[in-house]
Amino acid sequence: MTPTQTATTAPELTVVVPSYNERDNVPELARRLDHVLSGIAWEMIVVDDDSPDGTSAVVKALSRQDPRVRCIRRVGRRGLAGACIEGMLASSAPVVAVMDADLQHDETILPAMLTHIREGKELVVASRNIEGGSKTEGLSPVRQAISDLGRKLSAMILKAPLSDPMSGFFMLKRELVEEIAPKLSTAGFKILADIAASVPRAPSVAEVPFVFRERVHGESKLDAKVALDYLGFVLNKLSGGLIPLRFIFFALVGASGLVVHMLALYVALRGGVGFEWSQTLATAIAMTSNFIINNEVTYRDGRLRGSKFWVGLALFYLVCSIGALGNVGVASWLYSGHAQWWLAGIAGAVMGAVFNYAASSAFVWRR
Repeated sequence: MTPTQTATTAPELTVVVPSYNERDNVPELARRLDHVLSGIAWEMIVVDDDSPDGTSAVVKALSRQDPRVRCIRRVGRRGLAGACIEGMLASSAPVVAVMDADLQHDETILPAMLTHIREGKELVVASRNIEGGSKTEGLSPVRQAISDLGRKLSAMILKAPLSDPMSGFFMLKRELVEEIAPKLSTAGFKILADIAASVPRAPSVAEVPFVFRERVHGESKLDAKVALDYLGFVLNKLSGGLIPLRFIFFALVGASGLVVHMLALYVALRGGVGFEWSQTLATAIAMTSNFIINNEVTYRDGRLRGSKFWVGLALFYLVCSIGALGNVGVASWLYSGHAQWWLAGIAGAVMGAVFNYAASSAFVWRR
């Protein structure tokens, strides 16, 4: 790849590329950008979440050949949204674009997107859901279902009319990012929807159709967890940001633990185990289930592995046991003060959930 602009040329456009295990795709993406952005002063910032396949080393080798290619290697931090935000804020160009590293986004529409920005639009989205686009090619059934769910929920919170709010391919004026950066969540995959929900006013928007390509190398990072992530995001925005996104996940996992508890209790009792032992066993199973799901979903950016997993599980048992005592204590105190039984029960459960969340964040996953 031969640079067509000098190292001193200030870029008009920064293409932010979040990556994880994309060493085989990034060089090809850089080559394609060099071709389609001919005559445009551009740079590419690859924000790599410390990929074990050595993606950051590949990008740095590219940058020694072409100064338009830069790398931000994030150590101890994970998440597509956070990577996008860091990349956009690292740019000094007046326009920033975000696209995937997996070559599924059609880079040939970038000049058309930039034309809309030059004509005064603040946000341009590559959409699969308008005429000329395709929402089925390149998408697995799970990813398609997630995208459809996100589109339906987005209408509740977005200030900008978007046909494809789950798109990871968009372009906007950098000053808009600078304005709303403190409001954006670094967790999850919904960066475009977050931007459209966080702007103080409705931005001027244009949409460009594109067809989602098949992945060539690597594997998709999007799965059913993203649907839960997006649901939490919507609830967070509906609460005006008062309820932390991670607490919403924690509470949803806790609700699933109640179902697990009752199923385990039923099976144990049907198996002839006494109630006290059945209840104890069901409680342990529910706690274990909650820990595993929280480790994979709620705290996936700080996921515990190996020996840390077992230490974390022991600490989680301890935290939840203390929370259970607090739950019972608060509920009993309110009930003795002649509160309605259901109100006392809810208050105790909420107190226990808040304590468990705070203590788990501080001592188990050490947020």
